[in-house]
Amino acid sequence: MSTLNNAFADRPISLTAPSGIDRAAHHRLDEAWLAAAWSHPTTRVFVVSGGQVLIDDRPDGSTELVMTPAFEAPLTETHRYFLGTDAEGVSYFALQKDSLPGRMDQSARPAGLREAGLLLSPRDAGLMVHAVALENWQRLHRFCSRCGERTVIAAAGHVRRCQACGAEHYPRTDPAVIMAVTDAHDRILLGRQVHWPEGRFSTLAGFVEPGESIEQSVVREVFEEAGVTVGEVEYVGSQPWPFPSSLMLGFFARATSSEITVDGEEIEEARWFSREELAAGFDSGEVLPPYGISIASRLIELWYGKPLPKPGDLA
Repeated sequence: MSTLNNAFADRPISLTAPSGIDRAAHHRLDEAWLAAAWSHPTTRVFVVSGGQVLIDDRPDGSTELVMTPAFEAPLTETHRYFLGTDAEGVSYFALQKDSLPGRMDQSARPAGLREAGLLLSPRDAGLMVHAVALENWQRLHRFCSRCGERTVIAAAGHVRRCQACGAEHYPRTDPAVIMAVTDAHDRILLGRQVHWPEGRFSTLAGFVEPGESIEQSVVREVFEEAGVTVGEVEYVGSQPWPFPSSLMLGFFARATSSEITVDGEEIEEARWFSREELAAGFDSGEVLPPYGISIASRLIELWYGKPLPKPGDLA
């Protein structure tokens, strides 16, 4: 069934390239080791706040995550998250703060993951994804879901523990399917959500429901959102998506019907595109591609056969 273009199959999905960071989960409960790592002169720390970090555009054209030695990091009481170590033994921590620190040299700027994820190295992007996901979870899960009492941070930011009833709460990840649906003529089905700008089209997506396999979720979501029935489903790859806590599971799916009936609630418009029609839409500006960081872009590219245009390339 696969319409995957081999020339692009080996290029990694955004935010999934090997980061070179060992999460070293066995150290998270070792307070003595964590204290020693924090005080080590090679340790590097960055601040995360509201899903943003500071990044720095370097003279050589690269972009870096702004990190400092631990002794220069802002003070914090408990919101210190151990992210792992690299091959040289350098430890990395993130600090959750209410705001990002200022920079004396004014060379850094705040950025969210949708922007920074496309600019940073695999190491820095991987660290940022980890930190943003933890921050999102920490902000939303301050109270025990069992007894309602306030919880405290444990395991270097990877557990919240209730001191009243003893319950432990772990970061949640919600599985979501995202699929490039093609028909018998090898056209791709793209939709536009009701809150998107005019012309923005992307692949269909939705959350996996309780008691449902991911393949069943693909079939259900496509029918619910576009009224199209799906037969064969083929897994392509996954992508962390901490907005706030999803794991996107990417698929190709083959439609067994072609008539479109949108749900009108999530999807306002859906269309079948041939490669020629999609290229013409990009050229005219009638069609805007999905954000480049999303796995949706890679799924469409794998069918399209070449990279999608960037915003600055569009008419």
